Amino acid sequence: MNTIGDFHVHTNFCPHGSNDSMESYVVAAINKGLKSITFTEHAPLPKTFIDPTPNRDSAMLWEDVDKYLNEANELKEKYKNTLNIKIGFEIDFISGYEESTKELLNHFGPHIDDAILSVHMLQAPNGEYVCIDYSVEEFERIIQQFGTIDNVYKTYYKTIKQAILSDLGKYKPIRIGHLTLIEKFSKVFRAKEDYLQEINGLLDLINEKQYELDANTAGYYKEYCNNCYPSLDIMRIASDKGIRLIPGSDSHASKHIGRGFEQIPDDITLSSPGTM
Repeated sequence: MNTIGDFHVHTNFCPHGSNDSMESYVVAAINKGLKSITFTEHAPLPKTFIDPTPNRDSAMLWEDVDKYLNEANELKEKYKNTLNIKIGFEIDFISGYEESTKELLNHFGPHIDDAILSVHMLQAPNGEYVCIDYSVEEFERIIQQFGTIDNVYKTYYKTIKQAILSDLGKYKPIRIGHLTLIEKFSKVFRAKEDYLQEINGLLDLINEKQYELDANTAGYYKEYCNNCYPSLDIMRIASDKGIRLIPGSDSHASKHIGRGFEQIPDDITLSSPGTM
C-alpha cells in the first residue's frame, strides 16, 4: 500500500516513547519513500488535571513545548526540499476540561500546522479519571470501576461524541484519533454488545462536521488487539460516507514510521490532512 505520508508521529518528547531523535524520524520517513510527515506529540495535559496513569507519563511536559516546536521548525527548514514536515499535537479530549483545552489550542494553535483530537481519558462513575490504553492490568481495574466492560465502551463512545461536538475554538483539530482505541485489549476483555450503531452515528457526525479520521495502524501491533483503529470494514464505511482517511502509524520509535500501511488494501483511499 503506497501512501504519501505518515501523519500521526510521536517523538522523544513523549515520556512513554523512545529516545529516538526527531531527526531520526525524518530520516526514516525519507528512507521509506514518504513525502510528508506530521509530528503529533501528546500535548501537555491541562495544568489542573492529574494524569491518572501509574507513571504519570501520558503527555509531554509544559516546559518542553517550546523546545519541541523549535526543533520541529528547524527540521522543517532543513529538509524542506526533501520532506514536507508538519508540526502539530495530539490533543486529549477530557470531559470537563474543555475550557482548559480551548485555552491550550488558542495559545499554541497559531504555531502548528495540524493536530489530532483523541480520547484516552474517561471519567469513571465515582468521578475518578482513568486512562483506557495504559495496560491490560489497568484496563481490568477500569472495568471493575465501571461495573461492566460494556459500561466502559458506552462511556468511551459517548466521550468521543462529546469530543466531536465540543466547542474548542478556532484551532480545534479536525481529525479524530484512533476511533476504536477502546478495543486495544479486546482479545482479553471482549464487549458483549456490538457498537457498530454507535460508530455509524459518530461517522455521520464526523462527516457532517467535515472532519477527518485517523487511519491508525498501531493496533495491528498491540498484543491484545491485532487490528487497526478503526477496522478496515469501518474505514470502508467511513470512506463511503465521504470521510477523509488520514494514515498514521502512531509511531513512538523511528523504526515504526509507516508501519502497517501495507496492510491497508488499495480499495481504501488514504488522503493527506486538510487544514485546521
